[in-house]
Amino acid sequence: MNFRGILASIAILTAVVGCAPQVTPPQTGAVSASRGTAALPREVERLVGPSYDDPALQAYVDRVGQRVVAAAALPGTYRFVVLDQPLANAHAVPGYVFVTRGLLAILEDEAELAAALGHELGHLVERHAAQRARVRKDMLDAAVAAASTSGSVTVGRSVASAGLLALRRYSRDQELEADRLALTYITKAGYRGSAVEALIHRLRRQSQLEAQIMGEASDASDRASASSTHPAPIERLEALASLPATSAPGESDQKKYFAAIDGMSVDDPANEGFVRGTSFLHPTLRLGFTAPAGFFVFNESDGVLAAGRDRSLMFFSCTTDQVEGRLDDWMRNKLKPTPTDIQATQIGGAEAAIGARPRGSDTGLAQVRYVIVRHGERICYFNLMSEGAGQDRQIEVLLNAARSFRSLSDAEAAALRPYRLHIVSPAGSTAAQLAARMPYQRLRMERLLVLNAAETPADLTRRSEIKLVEP
Repeated sequence: MNFRGILASIAILTAVVGCAPQVTPPQTGAVSASRGTAALPREVERLVGPSYDDPALQAYVDRVGQRVVAAAALPGTYRFVVLDQPLANAHAVPGYVFVTRGLLAILEDEAELAAALGHELGHLVERHAAQRARVRKDMLDAAVAAASTSGSVTVGRSVASAGLLALRRYSRDQELEADRLALTYITKAGYRGSAVEALIHRLRRQSQLEAQIMGEASDASDRASASSTHPAPIERLEALASLPATSAPGESDQKKYFAAIDGMSVDDPANEGFVRGTSFLHPTLRLGFTAPAGFFVFNESDGVLAAGRDRSLMFFSCTTDQVEGRLDDWMRNKLKPTPTDIQATQIGGAEAAIGARPRGSDTGLAQVRYVIVRHGERICYFNLMSEGAGQDRQIEVLLNAARSFRSLSDAEAAALRPYRLHIVSPAGSTAAQLAARMPYQRLRMERLLVLNAAETPADLTRRSEIKLVEP
């Protein structure tokens, strides 16, 4: 979207400040029994996504949260919900605290779960989101006033830029405050104080693993930045180290925690498809394709992104919008700017069309291709882009990957199952044998170590139980 003039500057500033999402706090009996105890009100689900369909796990997480609330005598009513998401995350909106399946997978015990819930409770109790919204509004008002008084959009942007940096520092201070509050809450609830530090270590290790998977520097999350809204993990750990409650004794309850997460999915929801190596397979839509070797494949609710280290990209998605007539005619008559070199073809036995985006100021020298395929009642499409010295060769590699699109047989679709986390005994197995059971193509040992908060492979075999991901 292109904006012009002063109106553009005001619009951009307004988009920056936004506002905290408004939801209705939960009331006793507010959720219909027909939708299940873990179901969320529709306005909340639209905001955060669906809850995970495991009543026993949902009840366990809520019990831990309610224990923290009661012990700390916190005001208000709260629900604690597991979201059906594989990325490690936790967040909150008024009356609700959320943890994802991905976060539960990397935690080691109930005390660490309580720390994650306590951190988000700290944000809610102190109304951090509302405070940030007020600061953002003040920043916008100051920027607009500066632009109006001086008659210069540049001056307004400078004020806004300074305000954004101040807001980010303010947000980092709020994170440190939430850590301190979490420490207070969980020790009152009888959990060990070191669980807050442990939570930060778990998230730090996971961030380092994700950077390693992407071929990036593993210490990126430790480097503080003026533009960051969160303090670096090292900064958070240093702040906690000075607090006496960090060493307070208390419960860990690993056995109960392991029992609660045993069998939990650590994969994408089935209705969003699965990534298997460099392949994407969707059992519901009955389709699949394979990205080029060495690409990283990310599955999101709005599509699939495959990225190469040379900055080549392929984005895939499907729509139920109908295309009447031939796909190459639609591409020629409806797609703007009109592609060049349009060709009608077949991919996986289905009608398809391929076209090139004209090179111009918005694409530079990059090679861009569009591929659309008719798949039953859906139109599926790939947007492909390659730039750099080898772009002409690489765009052909991407086109060949798009041509791998195919329909899945009934048997293939039925055989697709999410990866699940299991609690197993390592007795009788070497660390290498345990890692070999992990269903990933790369970094199996590294993933296993992070999953179990282990520093070395030898740490795994000394334990009575460990977490293992299996098909």
